Amino acid sequence: MYARTDSYQPKLFYFCLFALFWVTLLLFAGGFTTTIRAGMAFLDWPLSNGSMNPQGWITETDKLAEHSHRLLGMKVGLIAIALCVWTWLRQSRGSVRNLSLALLATVVFQGLLGGARVRLDWLNTQAESNIVAQAFAVTHACGAMIVMGLFVAITVLCSRRWMDAEKRSSTIVPDSIRYLGIASTVAIFLQVLVGAVMRHAEAGLAIARFPLASADSLLPAYWNFAVSINFAHRVGAILVSVFLLLFLYRSWKHSGTRRALIYGLSLLLLLLLTQVYLGALTVWTVRNSYVATFHHLTGAFLLATTWALTFLCYAPARALAGRNT
Repeated sequence: MYARTDSYQPKLFYFCLFALFWVTLLLFAGGFTTTIRAGMAFLDWPLSNGSMNPQGWITETDKLAEHSHRLLGMKVGLIAIALCVWTWLRQSRGSVRNLSLALLATVVFQGLLGGARVRLDWLNTQAESNIVAQAFAVTHACGAMIVMGLFVAITVLCSRRWMDAEKRSSTIVPDSIRYLGIASTVAIFLQVLVGAVMRHAEAGLAIARFPLASADSLLPAYWNFAVSINFAHRVGAILVSVFLLLFLYRSWKHSGTRRALIYGLSLLLLLLLTQVYLGALTVWTVRNSYVATFHHLTGAFLLATTWALTFLCYAPARALAGRNT
C-alpha cells in the first residue's frame, strides 16, 4: 500500500504534462471539427454509426474529424481517471485530491454535453430551430477550457517549485498584478465564450474585412445577429489585449515577478501577437480551416498561460523566486 506524501513526485508531474499534451490534441480536434462543420458526421452517440470503428471514418474528412474528437475525448477521460486515482492514493494535500476529483467530474459532464449536442440536434429531433443543440455546443466549447484550466492548476500544484515552498506564507507579488491576472483570465474566457457563439452560429465571416468592418469604417455597414456577434468578438479582442498588456507591463516592471516569471511572460506576449495575426489571417484567407483552428487553439494556449501565470502569482515567495533566494 502506497503512503500519501506532500513531497515532490516527478512521475506525477510528468504525467500531468503528458495529460496536457493529450488535452492539446483534443482541443485541436474539437476546433477542427467545428471549423469544417463536421459535428454531426454521426447522428448517434456515444457510438459512431453504431460502432467504435465506423466504416469510412479514416477516409472521409468529416468522419475522421468527429470520430477522432470522440476517441481523444475518451482518452482524456481515461487520463483524468488515472490522475484522480493517483492523487488520491499518493497525495496528502487535500487541494490536489479535490481538484483531481473536480477535474474528473468536469470531464464526465463535458462528455455528456457533447452527447447532448448530438442527440438534441435538429437532424435528430426534427425541431424547427437548432438553438438547443447550439447552446449545448457553446457550453461544450467553454467546458473544454475549464477542463484545460483544471489540468493546468493540478500541474502547477504538482511542480517542484510550488511544492518545495508551499508552506511559506509570504509572497513577492503585489496584489495589483494578481488582480490584473485574474481580470485577464476572465476576459479571455469571456472572449472564448463570444468566439464559441460566433463559430457555432457560423458567423466567422459575417464581417469579411479586417481591420475595417466596412469599406471605409471600423463599424459594419449593417447589423444583424451574425454581424453583431462577430463585431463583439473584435471588440473583445481589443479588451483582452489591453488587459494582457497591462498585466505584462506591471509584471515586467516588478523586478521580482519579472525574474521569476520571465519565460512565461515572454511566451504570453508571443501568444498574444500570434493570436492577433491568426485572427486577421482567418478573415484574409476566407476562414481557412487550419488557420481558423489554430486561431482557436492559440486562444486556448493564451488562456492556459495567463491562468498558469496568475496561479503562480499566488505561490509562496520561495516557489516563485527559486531555491537560490
